[in-house]
Amino acid sequence: MSFSSDFFSRILGAIGFGIGGGYLGDAVARLLEASPEPYILVFTLLGILTGLILTPYITVRPIRTLRLRLIAMPPERIVAIVAGLFLGLVGAALFSLPLALLPAPFRHILPLVAAVIFCYLGVVILAMRQNDLKSFMANFRPVVQSQAISEEGEDFILLDTSVIIDGRIHDISTTGFLRGVLLIPNFVLRELQYIADSADPMRRNRGRRGLEVLRMLQEEANIVTRITDMDVSEVREVDSKLVSLARHLRCPIMTTDYNLNRVAEIQGVTVLNVNDLANSVKAAYLPGEELRVRIIQEGRESGQGVGYLEDGTMVVVEDAQRLLEKTLDVTVTKVLQTSAGRMIFAKP
Repeated sequence: MSFSSDFFSRILGAIGFGIGGGYLGDAVARLLEASPEPYILVFTLLGILTGLILTPYITVRPIRTLRLRLIAMPPERIVAIVAGLFLGLVGAALFSLPLALLPAPFRHILPLVAAVIFCYLGVVILAMRQNDLKSFMANFRPVVQSQAISEEGEDFILLDTSVIIDGRIHDISTTGFLRGVLLIPNFVLRELQYIADSADPMRRNRGRRGLEVLRMLQEEANIVTRITDMDVSEVREVDSKLVSLARHLRCPIMTTDYNLNRVAEIQGVTVLNVNDLANSVKAAYLPGEELRVRIIQEGRESGQGVGYLEDGTMVVVEDAQRLLEKTLDVTVTKVLQTSAGRMIFAKP
C-alpha cells in the first residue's frame, strides 16, 4: 500500500515538476534572450527528476507520519490540541480588529502573526493541561451516560493470547473471583489459530492448548465468555489493538505478557496480571516456621539442596546436598522476595 502511494506520488510529482520546469526554462530563455528549446528541455528534465525524488518526502511520507502519530496519540491530547486551535483562532480574530486599523503594511502582516502566536499558545497551554481539561469536561457528562460507561467497563475483561495459552485463567474463573464477562476479540482468536497452525511443534502445541482452554471456558456454566468482532483497524499489532480496545471499552486486560503489561499501564489501562496474582496468593512463611520439602537438585552454593513447594516457591536448604531425592522437615531461616518470585532459605 505504501509502495503504491509512493509510486503514484512520484509520477504525479514528476509530471507537475516537469511542467513547472518547462515554464521556468521558457522564462529563463526570455530573460537571457536566447533560444527557448534547450532551456525548456533541460529545465523539464530537471523538474521530472526533482519530482521523482522529492515528491514522497513532501507529500505522502509527512502525511503518513502525521497519521501514525495521531493514531498513537491519546484522545484527550487530540481534544486539547483542537480546543487550543479553536481558542487561539477566536483570540486572534478579536485581537485583529484593532490591528486592522493600523497603516499598511502592518494591518496586513500583524493579524497573521497574531493568529500564529495565539494558536501556538492555545495548543501549548491546553496540551500541558490536558488532564485538567479532561476532568473539567467529565463534570458536564450526563449522569446516566457516565454510569453506563462505568458499568460497561466493569462488565468486560479482555483476554490476551498469552493468558489463554497459559491456562490458569480457567482455574481462576472456576473459583468465582472473576465476575465480569471474559471478552475474546476475533483478532486474538486469529493469532491463537495462527500459533496452532505453526510448523514449530512447540508453538503448535501451545496454540492448541490455548484453543482447548477456550473450549473449557465456554463449557463452564458459571463463566460467561464472548467472542467479539470489535476491532481497531488503524492498528496492526495485536497488543496495540488490545490496548486501544480496552481504552474504548474502559475495561481491564488480563495477561501474562510483561511488555503488554507495561505498555498498557503507561496508557492508563488497568492490567490483571496472572503472574502477579500467583505471587500474591502464595503462602507467607516467617523465619522459625517449619515445612516439609523434597530435595530434587543441588544448590548454587556448596552443600545446598533445592526443593520446591506445591505453589512453585523455591526452597534452598543448607547442608542438604547429600540428601537428594529425600523429603525433609526444615525450618525457615530467611524469606527473600525477588523479581522472579519468592525464595525461602531453610535448614534441616
